[in-house]
Amino acid sequence: MADTGASALPSTSPAHTPLARAERFVWLTARVLEQRLFAHHFRGGGADPVETALDAYRNDDGGYGHALEPDLRGPVSQPLHAAHALRVLDAIGRCGGQRVERLCRYLTSVSTADGALPAIHPSQRAYPAAPFVPVVDDPPGALLSTGPVVGLLHRNEVWHAWLFRATDFCWQAVESLEKSHPYEIEAAVAFLDSAPDRSRAEAAADRLGRLVREHRLAALDPDDLAAYPVAPGYAPGEHHFPHDYARSPHSLARAWFTDDEMARSLDFLAAEQREDGGWPIRWRQWAEAPALEARPLVTIEALRTLSAYGRSLS
Repeated sequence: MADTGASALPSTSPAHTPLARAERFVWLTARVLEQRLFAHHFRGGGADPVETALDAYRNDDGGYGHALEPDLRGPVSQPLHAAHALRVLDAIGRCGGQRVERLCRYLTSVSTADGALPAIHPSQRAYPAAPFVPVVDDPPGALLSTGPVVGLLHRNEVWHAWLFRATDFCWQAVESLEKSHPYEIEAAVAFLDSAPDRSRAEAAADRLGRLVREHRLAALDPDDLAAYPVAPGYAPGEHHFPHDYARSPHSLARAWFTDDEMARSLDFLAAEQREDGGWPIRWRQWAEAPALEARPLVTIEALRTLSAYGRSLS
């Protein structure tokens, strides 16, 4: 393209704000779903286009597949895809109706006897998946996959027969945690933030907060990350910060951290925006396409977290 002779925009121009830089990154790299989610969250876009884009990932069994969760490739429905779909529907205020009823029937069909969801159903064996989510026969249920799903369904006042068993499983799993790792704690928070029994949830969250601090599962000083060990099996540098647990000021996990700790965490998050406008992924990268598809997801989540805490994006 020919040089128009226009001078470069100053760094204070709207084109150089964190939001504008992220928007350019999303348009350059994101799937249609994330493009429409960005427009919905930050540019006044409607919910219908988001819902239409999400429908492309839905299967006849009521579940979701087709690499909706980028680290699981292939068309088959998986619980982790279902959790992703519920996060999208919750974000646009559409987490209800027949679509969610069909999704609950799918979740019932793949759950264990106690209502728990496996992280990966064996049907994934025929398709590529990240090596850190191994496919096994007769997989056990896990808080990691069940907690976020149950939490989102309660948050949206969805009731289904399966949900009673799944809720009991989550309570037992959360209240018996003694040793854990950051992603499991995040799943526990996702459940507790929306569990109907608020006094029980607050008590459980208080205990988890002490566990997180005792086992140094949150990097409280971004300038001294060497003081915080990365969990076994995680990628080098795959630290978790206060904002990863408390994604909004309304989360029960917010009480785990002082104002100063949270401010440092948010400062670190804001500074992580890369030159291309997107945020990096910190987990282990195993293939090019999943990493490329995950970065817009992480970018939108970073923007939403900063916005929830009142940080300026413009």
